[in-house]
Amino acid sequence: MSSTTTTVERAFEAALYTDTHDALDAGASILAADPAADPELAIRGREFVAAAWRRGWQPADVVRLVRRELDDVHVRLVSALIRAQAPDDRARGPRWAAQLDELSAEEPPRTDRFTHATTVLELYRLLLRLPSLEPLDDGHEPKRHEHRRPASRMLTRIRALLAKAEATGFPEEAEALSAKAQELMARHSIDEALLDAQAPAKDAPGACRIGVEAPYEQAKAVLLDAVAGANHCRAVWNEAFGFSTVVGFEGDLEVVELLYTSLLVQATTAMTRAEAAQRAGGRRRTKTFRQSFLAAYAHRIGDRLARASGTQVTDDLLPVLATREVAVTDRVDAMFPETTTTRLRGVTDEAGWTQGAEAADRAQVRARPPLD
Repeated sequence: MSSTTTTVERAFEAALYTDTHDALDAGASILAADPAADPELAIRGREFVAAAWRRGWQPADVVRLVRRELDDVHVRLVSALIRAQAPDDRARGPRWAAQLDELSAEEPPRTDRFTHATTVLELYRLLLRLPSLEPLDDGHEPKRHEHRRPASRMLTRIRALLAKAEATGFPEEAEALSAKAQELMARHSIDEALLDAQAPAKDAPGACRIGVEAPYEQAKAVLLDAVAGANHCRAVWNEAFGFSTVVGFEGDLEVVELLYTSLLVQATTAMTRAEAAQRAGGRRRTKTFRQSFLAAYAHRIGDRLARASGTQVTDDLLPVLATREVAVTDRVDAMFPETTTTRLRGVTDEAGWTQGAEAADRAQVRARPPLD
C-alpha cells in the first residue's frame, strides 16, 4: 500500500465513520499534512459517486440532497466530482445527460488545506451513507420509434409558451398562454397514445424524479400528484429526500415536468402578491397563509386538469389509455410494493385557501376540442 493511500485510509478511518467534530478535525489534519494524497482523495470521491449510481441515485438527486444537507461549497465539490466522470455517464441516456448539463460549472473556492480537507470529508460522509433507492430503469433507455422525433419540437413549443406565461405580469395573457400550452400538451399526449396503438413494438413506462423542495413541500407534492394523474402518470413522494418519483410513458413524463414547474412558478408569483396584500392589511400569519394558499391551489388545479384531460378522450382511445394505465400501475407496484398516504397539515387559513383557489382559477388551462 502506497504512502498516499495510507494517508487517505487513516483520514477516512478517523473521520468518516463517526459524526463528531473532533473526528472530522482529526481526519482533516491528516489530509492537510500530506499534499501528495490529493489525487488519491479525488479518486476516492469519484468512487463514492459511482457507488451512489449503483444504489439508484442520479446526478440531480445527489446534488439536491447535498444542497439541502450541506453548503454551496459542497455542491460545487460534488458537481466537480460528477463532471469528472461525465463522459462515461452520458451513455446512460438523454435524461441523465440533461442532468449532467445542468451541473454547476463553478469550482470550489480556494481555501487553506485544512478547510478544504474538512469540506471534502463532510461531503464524503454524506455520500458514504446514501441508502439504496428504487432504480428508475433496468440499465437501458426505453425503445423509441423514429416517427416520434417531431414530438421534441412540440415540447420545445410548450416550454416556450409556459416560460412566457411565467414571465408576463398580465393575468389574462398568462391564462391565454397557459391555455395554448395545455392544448398542445393534450394533443402531444394523445398523439403518443395513438402512435403506441399503431406501432409494432410498444414502449414500456419509464420513471423520473422531480424535486419537491421545502418549504410547503406537502402542498407541492399534492400539486405534482395532480399534474401527474392528469397526464396518465403516477407520482410517489419521498418526503425524506425531497423528491417524487413519477412513473409514466416518456412523452407524458416530459409534459409533467414542464407543467408542474410552470404551475409552481405561477403559484409562487400569485402567492407572493396575495401575501403582500395581506400584510398591507395588517395580517402577519405568513406560514399558515402560504400553506393554505398552496394547498387550495393544488386541489383546484387537480380538479381542473382532471376535467380537461377527460374532454380529450374519445371512445376509440379508451382501450389504448386503459392499457397504458395498467402498464403504469404495474410499474409503480413493482417499484413501490409498499406505500402510505398522508394528510395535508396546517391548512387552517381561510383567506389563504380562498385566494389560492382563485389563483388556480386564473391559471386555468383550457382543454382543446376532442380530436376527430
